[in-house]
Amino acid sequence: MTGSTGGINLHSHLEGSVRPATAAELADGLGLPAPSGGWAAALEMREAGTLTTFLEHVAHAYPLFATPEAVTRIVTEAVEDAARDGTRYLELRFGPATHAGRGMSLDEVVGAACEGIRAGAEGRHVDAGLVVCVLRNHDAETNAAVAQAAARFAGRGVVGFDVAGDELLLPALEPMRTPFDIARAAGLGLTAHAAEAGPASAVREAVDVLGVRRIGHGSRAAEDPALLRWAVEEGVCFEVCPTSNVLTGAAESYDRHPVRGFVDAGCAVVVGDDDPVTTGSRLARELALLESAVGLDAAEVARIRVTSVERAFCEGSVRAALRANA
Repeated sequence: MTGSTGGINLHSHLEGSVRPATAAELADGLGLPAPSGGWAAALEMREAGTLTTFLEHVAHAYPLFATPEAVTRIVTEAVEDAARDGTRYLELRFGPATHAGRGMSLDEVVGAACEGIRAGAEGRHVDAGLVVCVLRNHDAETNAAVAQAAARFAGRGVVGFDVAGDELLLPALEPMRTPFDIARAAGLGLTAHAAEAGPASAVREAVDVLGVRRIGHGSRAAEDPALLRWAVEEGVCFEVCPTSNVLTGAAESYDRHPVRGFVDAGCAVVVGDDDPVTTGSRLARELALLESAVGLDAAEVARIRVTSVERAFCEGSVRAALRANA
């Protein structure tokens, strides 16, 4: 375990968690050609670029989610890998509409992912839940259907709801209002990718339009002191992913990472590893980097751990167990 509680990973994407060896095996079974340079080179991004190029690496995994069995396997292995890294609680997010429509319904995709959550956690000292994502590039009908599928699996593996996708190309959040209303009515925890590449004002838009109190990344918010004061007053929590933020350009460097500004302003902060295969950095390393590279002190990191327990989208019994081990 990492620290007294083990790691609590509140921002990790399934599509960026596919083992290269599994990708090669699944692709072979599907008759898919290997990408130029092989699967590891396609799935991994080690040099800083932009959010768009980062997402292009992640997208190489999409064709592999072709059957319920493949979805279950990928999720199972993602939970296993997190447990091996010392994670005590994992929220694994994914966009099921990307994988449906090729012989699988949305319910079959989400159901297969829920089965993977159960299989991956079984017999291991880890709890996990799915955060279902709607995507900025999908139409309103598709995103409403995703929300309805997430609602049907609430309490059966799905714990939260998110919006993701390329914020540079598709910044508007108003089209996501209806899906988030559906998810809220189902009792799901709400978060939104905002101000990762877009302006700081996207954080306030996500809170006002979608009703979230957790923000995926939110890096640009650190450039606006007035917005940070408002975030403290509103109880807005920022999900930071140090290595991913550097690779996408959301942070200039580790030692100039916006988490420093969040902490100094008194904002609530939690940590995730975003896309651990893409970045090559899992949660234990991300937590270590907060001290060794970002420059937070041990007390500040300990506060992040406590905040992670309180802001997780888990059931009450899971939260109580995490608190007991804090």
